[in-house]
Amino acid sequence: MNTKKTLIHLAVAFALFSAYGAYAADTGELPCNTTEQCAAQAAKVGASVDTSQSTRKAKGDPTQTQFAWLNRINKASIVMLTEEGIVTPQMGQKIAGGVRYAIDQADQPGGKRPSDVLQLEKIMTNKIGPEASLIHSGRSRQDMLATFRLAKLRTQVLAYSDALNTTRQRILALAQKNIDTLVPAYTNGVQAMPISYAHYLLAYEAAFERDGQRIRELYNRLNLSPMGTAVLANSAYPLNRERLADLLGFDGVRENSLDSSQVSTYDIPIEAANLASSSAIRIGAMIGDIHTQYHQIRPWLLLDEKSTYTSSAMPQKRNPGLLMRTRESASDVVGLAQTVTLRAHNVTTGMTDYKFAFDSLGLFDSTGKMFKGMDAVLDALQINPQRALEELESEWTTSMELADTLERQFKVPFRIGHSFASLIVTEARSNGTTPKTFPYADAQKLYRQAADKYQWTPNTLPLDEAGFRAALSPTTMVKTRKGTGGPQPEEVKRMLAEAHKSLEADQKWLTERSDKLKDAQDKLDKAFDKLANSKG
Repeated sequence: MNTKKTLIHLAVAFALFSAYGAYAADTGELPCNTTEQCAAQAAKVGASVDTSQSTRKAKGDPTQTQFAWLNRINKASIVMLTEEGIVTPQMGQKIAGGVRYAIDQADQPGGKRPSDVLQLEKIMTNKIGPEASLIHSGRSRQDMLATFRLAKLRTQVLAYSDALNTTRQRILALAQKNIDTLVPAYTNGVQAMPISYAHYLLAYEAAFERDGQRIRELYNRLNLSPMGTAVLANSAYPLNRERLADLLGFDGVRENSLDSSQVSTYDIPIEAANLASSSAIRIGAMIGDIHTQYHQIRPWLLLDEKSTYTSSAMPQKRNPGLLMRTRESASDVVGLAQTVTLRAHNVTTGMTDYKFAFDSLGLFDSTGKMFKGMDAVLDALQINPQRALEELESEWTTSMELADTLERQFKVPFRIGHSFASLIVTEARSNGTTPKTFPYADAQKLYRQAADKYQWTPNTLPLDEAGFRAALSPTTMVKTRKGTGGPQPEEVKRMLAEAHKSLEADQKWLTERSDKLKDAQDKLDKAFDKLANSKG
């Protein structure tokens, strides 16, 4: 009995000792000999790693990996620490040598590109000693990774802007060719009125122009640096956050230190993700408008045959795969954007769940793929103006214009004209007549019926047959539109010119942002090289 109790006591004591004897992993001390091993060791304990950074993939885009950005942050940190006198010039030069070694060794046989802060620091301390850790004065994984993630989002948002502009350019080129191409426009899935195809395209260009505005507004909120806020409450070191921001290409600092790395990491990525989602919804709508043409026996919008594929069994089919693949990408963007939002939902402040979802989910990769697909669709699109006009002239999309003409020219109240036009449409559909073939005598009879219903006199149709046919002509209807924003050719030309100006302004803005980032990189490299090459 005593022996049994003693064994139980020993087991409890061992369990307690084991529990207190376990320590959190120091990722810098976990042994790893390759980039992949370093990532695996860090991932094993749940540390943030860039899983794309095999040696091969890292070389594919060396400027945007987590390894590359940690080195860039290290460069800026040691430059600023030396300038502010937090480390001596001699120590700054020595640590800069460690930073340079960590960068250079990655391209050597057996070199490593760790994405963990402490694993990277270990490379430096192994080379120049523990003094390398002075580079970490006043900073933390928190502000470093917040800076990297924001820079990555910045790059992706600018790439999104570029892809959007490229698609807008194609839309405008297509609109230029189709100012006089008349097509049906739809409401509730039913033919409503004739417009020009250019007018249709300019409607979507206007929507994408608003996306350009939203991107610029987002960028102003996005491009503010969190670097120098340490964990979330700054440090006792007099770090120059503004200098760090300037060296890393940011337009300023995000002031509140908690907001910088823990709160803005909710709303800024969500805003960016849902902006892309909004674009995707409209890309999907455009694809749908084209795809429904494949339901027609005689469509007026198709992809050229070389951009389709045949059926394995049905000889008549030409499958529009480009449309389906582009819509898939658009749907992916919408879904992934919602996932970014959901990852942040009900997560307490400071967790990592929500901070990098936009990248790990590949949201902006799908966005780029979507726009590339849309470009291919626009390049392959074939428009048949004669067939589109035939479709308009076979339907009663101009019936409202008949009522409007009676009101404008003869002061017939609109409701009487509307009733008259409705009676014509009902009878025409029952006997298969079109605006060109509907008997004028029957129109006179139906006008009398509509006028008598409202006790309107005189009850004779005031339009002669030529006027009656002209009121029902899609071409006449479009040409006689008045006012800002209509489909009439001269107004479409004006809107087209304004759209070109807007696109040029957005392209200029994007070039300026890209150039500013390149200038910041050059400034950082020069300041770092000057320090590293100094004699201390």
